[in-house]
Amino acid sequence: MNQSEFYFHRIDPVAVEIGGFAIYWYSLMYLVAFGAFWLLGRYRAQRDDTPLKPHQVGDFLFWGVIGVIVGGRLGYVLFYGFDQLMGDPLFLFRIRDGGMSFHGGLVGVLVAIWAYGRHLGCGFLRLGDFTAPLVPIGLAAGRLGNFIGGELWGRTTDVSWAMIFPESIQAGGRTSPTLYQQYLGGALDEFARHPSQLYQAALEGLALFVILWIYSARPRPTGAVGGAFLAGYGVFRFIAEFYREPDAHLGYVALDWMTMGQILSLPMFIAGVALMAWAYRSRA
Repeated sequence: MNQSEFYFHRIDPVAVEIGGFAIYWYSLMYLVAFGAFWLLGRYRAQRDDTPLKPHQVGDFLFWGVIGVIVGGRLGYVLFYGFDQLMGDPLFLFRIRDGGMSFHGGLVGVLVAIWAYGRHLGCGFLRLGDFTAPLVPIGLAAGRLGNFIGGELWGRTTDVSWAMIFPESIQAGGRTSPTLYQQYLGGALDEFARHPSQLYQAALEGLALFVILWIYSARPRPTGAVGGAFLAGYGVFRFIAEFYREPDAHLGYVALDWMTMGQILSLPMFIAGVALMAWAYRSRA
């Protein structure tokens, strides 16, 4: 029996189970994201030019958490599961069924920024500039959660680092002895896929964090850092979508090659570039 050349994804998505209650790794990644935001925010808030004081970061985070959860779920059901919502309104509340949408979560966070910025009197754009560099680490954590859960896999490929995501072959495939034996015999190599979750973690997460953290290390025109986040995420997400399998119930939504993720990322990029241009022109 020949060993397949590709990795068979068998990571248990459940981190711990107590009394029949399961805590998933993906859920823990949210805690990592919020913790990173709080730590980085308190560090950055020590600067004299920031709109928040260190002790205010926790309060702002609370508003942001609500925005992420409410906006993320609403965004998913509207952008990716509207037909399901029309057939079953309770679908909105089954978070494990379909999950969350980044673009919806972004809208929720923008609302939180507007509300808290108004509460403090510091303005939407200024607080947005403070927030932007703190977000990408959380995005990286979320994509790692997707990878651990074996979900949102990439398109089929034969690159040497490809992986076989058994859930893409059949439900419950991670624990299927039959599938694993087929993998050991090399019979599943045609199902090998890009680990696109890791691509997104590297691009939308780590790379975007480094770019924004360095770019915001010194004062920039109001709105420029927020614009850089929108443009940077739009570009990285658009690229990553070429390696990510489109949602099965949507497929390609435009031009026979564009996915919903790319459609939603285009206006982000345009808005980000426009905001940066406005910020620098206003300062001049």
